[in-house]
Amino acid sequence: METTSRAGRPLPYDAYRQAVEEETLRFAEVVRGADPATPVPSCPDWTLAELTRHVGALQRWFSTLLTGLVQEPPRSRDVELGLPERAEEYADWVAAGVPGVAAVLRATDPQAAMWAWGADQHARFWARRMLCETLVHRVDAERAVGRESDIDPVLAADGVDEFLVNLPYASVFAPAVTKLRGNGETIAFQSTDSARGTGEEWRVRLDPDGFRLLPRAGADAAPSEPQAAARGQVGDLLLLLYGRRSYQETAFDVSGELTALDHWFAHTAF
Repeated sequence: METTSRAGRPLPYDAYRQAVEEETLRFAEVVRGADPATPVPSCPDWTLAELTRHVGALQRWFSTLLTGLVQEPPRSRDVELGLPERAEEYADWVAAGVPGVAAVLRATDPQAAMWAWGADQHARFWARRMLCETLVHRVDAERAVGRESDIDPVLAADGVDEFLVNLPYASVFAPAVTKLRGNGETIAFQSTDSARGTGEEWRVRLDPDGFRLLPRAGADAAPSEPQAAARGQVGDLLLLLYGRRSYQETAFDVSGELTALDHWFAHTAF
């Protein structure tokens, strides 16, 4: 499968470091004081304690990878967690890890070459990935405890880019993507807000050998009509792509061939 970054414009590296800190502390604030046994509907079979452990462990593992600038896939994901015995203390444990994570990100050259499972084989990949993981799981936690969620539209737009750029490489986590093929159909995800300008749009094309994220059309080019399109606020589009929302919800304006959208979402669970 091949991918071309339609936007190819990740945020400045310092923006990821700052946003990781902020989103992690927001996550910790959400779960602090909540019943650790609370189910997390958007993460089936997980409790709030398991979600919290996952977020803290993942950040520590990413930090270990960055510290070593690993050059090949690690054989183990075991890292020293310092996990508290009581699940009620997990929120403080996650928050306590923020200075260490921030220090690693600050000390790392984002341009340094290193192994990554996605398209960008540089250290900056992991900062961007850490932010997306933390942000989406913060929303998972808020939904589990009955809180409303808001997502910074700039971070959401970057998250949509990140998801679509890396999805073709995600077969380890989402094996069905290897069967996501078609006959040249295009699907458009269109934002109705102006996170990075009016008319933000991401288009993917399904070909017989796989799928790809299409480059942005030139300013003078008249875009062809996609086979299917889902329009909504960019934060909602991010959650849609991550399977946290359904295109059938009223938050989205859908047009075209719904079978194309069904095909897409049946093969992109992440």
